Amino acid sequence: MKRRTFVRTLPAATILAGTASGSYLKAAVYPDLQPIILPPPEKEGGKSVLAALQERKTTRNISPKPVPAQVLSNLLWAAFGVNRGLASFNKPGRTAPSASNSQEIDLYVSLSEGVYLYEAVPHRLTPVVAGDFRGRAGRGRAATAPVNIFYVADLTRYDLGPDQPDRAIGDPEVQKSYYYTDTGFIAQNVYLFAASQGLAAWFHNCDKENTVREFNLKHTQRILFTQTVGYPE
Repeated sequence: MKRRTFVRTLPAATILAGTASGSYLKAAVYPDLQPIILPPPEKEGGKSVLAALQERKTTRNISPKPVPAQVLSNLLWAAFGVNRGLASFNKPGRTAPSASNSQEIDLYVSLSEGVYLYEAVPHRLTPVVAGDFRGRAGRGRAATAPVNIFYVADLTRYDLGPDQPDRAIGDPEVQKSYYYTDTGFIAQNVYLFAASQGLAAWFHNCDKENTVREFNLKHTQRILFTQTVGYPE
């Protein structure tokens, strides 16, 4: 591994990864967040789809135990990662569908040290704001769980150009139906991944008013829901 890559991935290894003995390092606070280059996702293993469907459920009692970097990488890839090079509208294919392949849903990932934006290409977490904002996901176990995924719709992703076959995509009410549905697709991916890997997942509402300001969201973005993920207690 090149030194530059190692240094940039060190926060993820320090905060998220377990040691060889199975104990976990104490989370550190980084006032100046660096991008987290996630390890390549593992695309094999876990329970079958049918077994995961059998185990799929909401679990609200989630431990604060950190999630290893590899598990976080696999989770985000399963949620909305790239699974094929080129799909419709000349964009990469993702693990969840979206209207006209708009890919309008962004995943803001809140960890103990800060909030990051998941970039499916090149599969990394880009810093948004330093600090522990997990409490914006809700009270109780959500505020101490290792991972909270905030689902944010970006309305500028809808292509309104002349080559867009869906003429209704410019209607705000149609857009609303699209981004809520597309969020549901991603959330179900998270639920099934969690069931496959023995994790706990909980899809719920969040503090929209403060999060918009603290995450520096644009007026064209809509914060929708949060999904909390970690180990069951």
